[in-house]
Amino acid sequence: MLRNRGFFRAVVAWMVLACSLMVLATCTGHAEACAWIAAAALATALPFLALTVSRYRAIARLSERVDAVLHGERSVDLEHMEEGELAVLTSELDKMVTRLNLTADELERERQTLADALADISHQLKTPLTSLSLSTELVRRSLVDEGGHASEVERLRKMQRLQQRVERLVSTLLKLARIDAGVVHLRTAPVDVEHLVQDAFEPLAIAFDIADVTFSARVTPGTTFIGDAGWTAEALSNILKNCMEHTPAGGTVQVRATEDTIACRMVIEDTGGGIAPHDLAHIFERFYRGEAAEGAGRVSSDVDPAGVGIGLSLARGLITAQGGTLTAENVQDAEGRTTGARFTITFFKTNV
Repeated sequence: MLRNRGFFRAVVAWMVLACSLMVLATCTGHAEACAWIAAAALATALPFLALTVSRYRAIARLSERVDAVLHGERSVDLEHMEEGELAVLTSELDKMVTRLNLTADELERERQTLADALADISHQLKTPLTSLSLSTELVRRSLVDEGGHASEVERLRKMQRLQQRVERLVSTLLKLARIDAGVVHLRTAPVDVEHLVQDAFEPLAIAFDIADVTFSARVTPGTTFIGDAGWTAEALSNILKNCMEHTPAGGTVQVRATEDTIACRMVIEDTGGGIAPHDLAHIFERFYRGEAAEGAGRVSSDVDPAGVGIGLSLARGLITAQGGTLTAENVQDAEGRTTGARFTITFFKTNV
């Protein structure tokens, strides 16, 4: 209670007043009155102290109930509150908690509605795209069997590549929308990083061969973290794809993974041109491709079918949703020259 400045000042004022009265009584020759002054001061102090202690206990109980609300309780509980200032305060807090509960319920309903809408959109988009892809393939095979339609067949191949690009773009956008809506269900289980790296690289193996980029992985045996293997593999695959697309033929993309008492770390490095300094702050922004890519007039190719700047954004969203971090920087040699880009994924231990 003495930490309360108002209470401390009241006690000091009471003591000063009592002492002043006793000094005055002594100076005026009424020393026998000092005992009565002390008794009167004590008699008035006891009710004040009792009332203060009672109020502090009520505030402590109210604080406990507010803390319970912060940890998931739905009501402040006014049942045992009496009249007075604290009752008014508790009533206002209860109104606030009730309003927050209503807002939370509305947000949950909106989130569920958005999740259902995204599922419908996904179905409505995938169905015509699949039908279009099958139709294009049938026409292409028919023209190949007939012969003499080389230019038409080549145009159909380009159409198929564009269809695949649209399918991947739609799929990625839907994943980003699900993350933003908070409807991605992430599992929490031990993840073997060695298997994770293999699962992330496997869909890109052919693309790496076409681009003539070497892939290597050095994973410390037994390296694990707590998270969702499937979604983390998706994030890592997007990073590997980005590194491959920015690494020239004959280059290398390498993954290193280690684990210590603090965290599990995965480092992805390439031997490309690195990231422009002014692009580093924006590299994870959605649809950001960097001034270097725009200035070079870089276009999509067979190994870069969807370079629209959403892969790294999706990767960071998936990793941060699991409590991890994803950072980007440039790799430099001893002379300070940029020799590639480096992405670091970190999953900290829950109990350090």
